[in-house]
This record gives sequence, C-alpha cells and structure tokens, in this order.
Amino acid sequence: MKTESKIQNPKSKIGSLRTPHSALRTSYSDSLTYLYGLQKYGIKFGLSNITRLLTSLGNPQKHLKTIHIGGTNGKGSVASFIASALMKAGYKVGLYTSPHLVRFTERIRINRREIPQERVIKLIERIRSQAEKLKSITFFEFTTAMAFLYFAEEKVDIAILEVGMGGRLDATNVIYPLLSIVTNIALDHQQYLGNTISKIAFEKAGIIKKRNILITAATQPGVLHLFRKRCRKFNTELFQVGKHFKGIEKGPRVMNYQGRSWNLSRLTIGLAGPHQVTNAATALGALEILREKGYQIHATAIRQGFKDVQWPGRLEVMRKTPLVILDGAHNPSAIKTLRKSIRGRGEPPARPYFHYKRMILILGIMGDKDLRQIIKEIVPFAYKVILTRPHLDRSAPPALLKKHAQRWCANTECIEEVKDAVASALSQASKDDLILITGSLFTVGEARDFLTA
Repeated sequence: MKTESKIQNPKSKIGSLRTPHSALRTSYSDSLTYLYGLQKYGIKFGLSNITRLLTSLGNPQKHLKTIHIGGTNGKGSVASFIASALMKAGYKVGLYTSPHLVRFTERIRINRREIPQERVIKLIERIRSQAEKLKSITFFEFTTAMAFLYFAEEKVDIAILEVGMGGRLDATNVIYPLLSIVTNIALDHQQYLGNTISKIAFEKAGIIKKRNILITAATQPGVLHLFRKRCRKFNTELFQVGKHFKGIEKGPRVMNYQGRSWNLSRLTIGLAGPHQVTNAATALGALEILREKGYQIHATAIRQGFKDVQWPGRLEVMRKTPLVILDGAHNPSAIKTLRKSIRGRGEPPARPYFHYKRMILILGIMGDKDLRQIIKEIVPFAYKVILTRPHLDRSAPPALLKKHAQRWCANTECIEEVKDAVASALSQASKDDLILITGSLFTVGEARDFLTA
C-alpha cells in the first residue's frame, strides 16, 4: 500500500486502500482530502478553537480518563509501553499519537487496532458540520477532536494522549488527566517554542495541572527548578525518573526496575536502544501511580506488555542481511541518542546493540530543523551517505544537506526519491553492512512503505 498523504503536503496523492468497496474507498479518500486541506490554516497555538469545537460536540474529553505525555523525545515510546501493559492487564486502551508513518489511521488506536476507515468517514462528517461554524480549525485541532470523540464513543477505560507540539497551548491540553508526563527537554521546534531550553521547558510545563501528578525524566537543573516551582504553585506531586523510579540496564533489551513499591528484575523490553531503559522506567512509574489509584496491574501484565510493545519506525530492524534499521530521530538530541544505540565507529557503547562492518546512511531532514548539528552528530560515523527528501514541501533539498555532509564524509550522493535511495543502498551494501535510514519520521515512513511493499 502506498503511503498516504502527510499533513504537510495535502496535494500529494492518497494511497490505495485495502477495502474492496469502491464507494467506501472514494468516500474515505474524499474525507482525507478535506482533512489534509485544513493545514492551510497552519500551526496555531491556543485552546479557544479546540474548546469551542469540543463544546459543540458535547465535550467528549470530559468523559475520558487520560494520561497526558509531553516532552521533546520519547513520548511515543513511553505511551506505547504504558498502553501495552494496560492492554495486557485487561483494559481497553485508547492511544493518540502523531505523526503517522504510512496511514492516517495509525494516529488513533484502541488496543493497537487502528481506527476503521468507516469511522474516520463518519467522524469527519460529524465534526466538519461543527468545525465549519468556527474560524480556521486546524488539522491537528480537528484530529484531536476526532480522537476524543472516538475514544468516548468506544468507552475506553483509559486514553493515552501524546502532545502534538509544546504543551501549554497544544490542542490536547484541554484535559484534566490522571497524571502528566514530561519525558525530557531538548532543543526542537525553536521557531514555535523558543530558542532556549528554559523557554521550551516553560511550554512543556504547561501540561502540569492543579492538584495532580507530574512524572519527568528531565535532568537539567534549571528545568527541574521550573517544574518544582510550578508543582508547588499548583499543589501537584512531582516524581523524577532516576530518583523515585529507577531503571538499570542489564543487557540489550533487559533491565531492572526499582520504584516506590515495585522491584522488577530481568525485565525484557521490546524496544531497542539504551535510551529505552529510561523510557521504560518512566512508563513503569506511571503504571505504579495508576496502581495506587486503583488500577489492577500485575507483574505478569507488565512483563508481557513490555516484551510485546510495538512502536514502528523507532530503531526498527526491517532486514537483517544486510542490516536495515529505521529511526525517526529528527533533532540533534534524538540523533545523538541514535548514534550511541547503533554503535558508531570509534564510539562503541559498553553493550553494543548491533554489529556491522560499514554504515550506509540515508538521511532526509525537514528544512526547519538544525541541519548542521544533526549532520554533525551522525554523518562522521558513516562509510557512505545518501541524501534524500520525503514528499513534503518543508523537507530540506538533498543538495543543501550535501553541502553540510561533505565536511564530515566525502563519500556522499544525492538521490531525490526516498524509495530510490533505499534501493540504491541495498544494491551497494554487503551482507555485513548496516543501512541506517533516519532524519525524519516522514523519511522513515516512505522508506518503511517501500520496504514492506
């Protein structure tokens, strides 16, 4: 199946659909065309539009028990760990994340099942009639309302919601959750959130609610000071990963956990990379808090859920000979974490996760990112670099990427289409090589679509 339109490029073609019914196919295609067309209103921060829209729909978010997850990196991984364990514990779990890799329906799931196309059609029709009475509802506001309405109608036991961008003025921030999580703070989306860690932390801290609970894996003293100050003001409990919830790596995808009451040894985690120990510990802290609130979550459910967790496009092994890995790292902090995970030349971690002879790097980055720093963090460790771009208007031209990459690797070339870049890398790689595809979730999505075709 071809990759569906990404939200930044409403003019690109919508892929073929699995349903055999032509009427449904046409209606679904038309529905997505309308939805993607809302991006003409751009990215807007503020809660007035989403509040009015949800009010017109009966405020479905008020009927949900939720967990709210913000932060720079790791939001999706933490959400997936929590959702997987709760599902194994017998709960009906809604999960709202963004962006999608291949299909729009990936964004809204219940117990890992994507929202059916038929429901997408009906929900868009219902919400559109209300949205058009308001002014300039954005794509993300509309989609967030869709997720709330779907989860409420399906009566999920709990909904896990990933912040789209920032937190304070993000469309998801209309809820009063059971608890909030801020995974970490790093520089990203500076043009929207501010160009310093403190400014970005202020926006992320906006999801902290009065008389609530915050869990964070952030480590910067200034960030923690800001969080403590806000939590004191709001009479909110603050728990820190590394202090109240500790994860200790015991081997590739194996960890021990020590929390407030739980002690779990030799816990297998289904996501690769040493950074996932921190993400898993963050999720376990949240699950402990939920258990204290009355949720029945036993060790067996945790072990099964963490072992079986799924989060495509994040250090995902697509092939083993040659080794092909996808990772949606899209900012310097995430790229640095990725570099450590794949054991860059001259910088092996204590416990290597992957073994390979040479690395062929396929890199496609959005033009509004810190191109120089992303390239500096990963390109020096590659034998060969292929610069490409996904089908989005804001993706950086390969020729521009090459200007920066040549400083760190002379063996570079530009291939405009992601699928052609992957095919070229496969033709050049030996069986002992690694092909690493990264720089953007959109690059990874197109590559994954090609590799699974």
